[in-house]
Amino acid sequence: MRERWHSRTAFIMAAIGSAVGLGNVWRFPYVAYQSGGGAFLIPYFIALFTAGIPMLILEMGLGQRMQRGAPGAFGAIRPKLELFGWWTVGLSAGIVIYYSTILAWSWVYLWHAVHSGWGDQAESFFINTILQRSSGPAELGTPLWYLVIGMALTWATVFLILRKGVRNVSKVVFITVPLPLILLVVLLIRGLTLPGALDGIRYYLTPDFKMLASPAIWLRAYGQIFFSLSLASGVMIGYGSYLGKRAEITNSALITGLANCGISFFAGFVVFSMLGYLARVQGVPVPEVTASGTGLAFVAFPIAISQLPALNSFFGIIFFVTLLTLGIDSAFALQEAFTTGVRDKWNQSPGKLAFVFVAIAFPISLIFITKGGFYWFDIIDKWICDFGLVAAGLGQCLIVGYLDRVQDFRVYLNEISEVKLGVWWIWALRYVTPAILTVILIVNLINEFKSSYQGYPRWATWIGGWGVLAIFLLLAVILYKISSHTDSIHNKEK
Repeated sequence: MRERWHSRTAFIMAAIGSAVGLGNVWRFPYVAYQSGGGAFLIPYFIALFTAGIPMLILEMGLGQRMQRGAPGAFGAIRPKLELFGWWTVGLSAGIVIYYSTILAWSWVYLWHAVHSGWGDQAESFFINTILQRSSGPAELGTPLWYLVIGMALTWATVFLILRKGVRNVSKVVFITVPLPLILLVVLLIRGLTLPGALDGIRYYLTPDFKMLASPAIWLRAYGQIFFSLSLASGVMIGYGSYLGKRAEITNSALITGLANCGISFFAGFVVFSMLGYLARVQGVPVPEVTASGTGLAFVAFPIAISQLPALNSFFGIIFFVTLLTLGIDSAFALQEAFTTGVRDKWNQSPGKLAFVFVAIAFPISLIFITKGGFYWFDIIDKWICDFGLVAAGLGQCLIVGYLDRVQDFRVYLNEISEVKLGVWWIWALRYVTPAILTVILIVNLINEFKSSYQGYPRWATWIGGWGVLAIFLLLAVILYKISSHTDSIHNKEK
């Protein structure tokens, strides 16, 4: 008998936990910062309703309707499409392997936060002390022992959560989802009391409408929605498959999407209040404060924390505990997407699958905590997010929009859901979202062939980018072939 969530609330909490991750705290504020502050919020919320929520409904509904993870769900539409399903969950497995690097950093920073170990040199501390970053991707070195401890703590936590399956996840999310929200509230209260905080908030909320004429800001908005909602990775399909056959879908997707974006919006106040304070301390305008994706969490925030007039260690601990709780939710969700597909096909116990996955993933993840590991982390993250997930999302829309009976799917969802879907949902899946994802894919490809990403050597981007995507495709083919062989044996036995 298939496992079930304890309740609808547990499912929604788990879905929110998967969607709400580190990207809400550092990636969303950074993209908003890069895109002119308040101007970014307009395309961001438009993207939520035209692409994010329609895709969430698709994925949750597909899993619930087929009662299978991504490989089985797509295989039920067309048998050969199981290959596509294996590719999507393969991407999720890849993400969690390199994503664990950020959690390893966070564990080490949590230790140093006790005495604000980064001092007044947060950037040098991150690059030279924590990463001990080498001169380039060719100079790898050995794993750094303190990051190995952080990585081991990460994988041990994920294993302990997943070893008893989705019912254990149901219990864990009632702690890991509310806790970071409480911590963010504490950080916001402190942030708002700092001099210059309102300058940061003002920059965050004041739109420069001229920015809306730039296609780049719209592409970033749709990319952020896609990234932050854990779309096209098989997570929501897997989670949806553990719902009962008559469980509500549409309103659950709406709640998940709105909660995720609401938390991102709220986290923006926390981050921009700190950036405003940092700008005042450094004597520069808010747009000139140094901030980048990882740098925002591990450089800009520690700088701001070290400049606080009191309780520096306390707020440092709160911030990195927040990062850890946000990250762990997303990590076990991504792993569960892959193991759900395997469990559906070969009926292995959750504990055994979790152990095997961690036993394979942990040694691979050590690559990213070597002295040259940051470069490979950066390249693989870029290619999986900008090419792998975008292509997977495009494939999902085309499969459900054109190869499945999408009209019947809408009728089915309306029968079981509190919020009824109109024809707009079909239009979003067939035309709006595919068109946007196609443009994003083309723009990313043009940018890639125009100049090497971050100036990295071409051989590194070919190996870490296209090479890694090819490995996931090969993995999907192998799993599909083994799965097909298993099915043929079962058919002969019948």
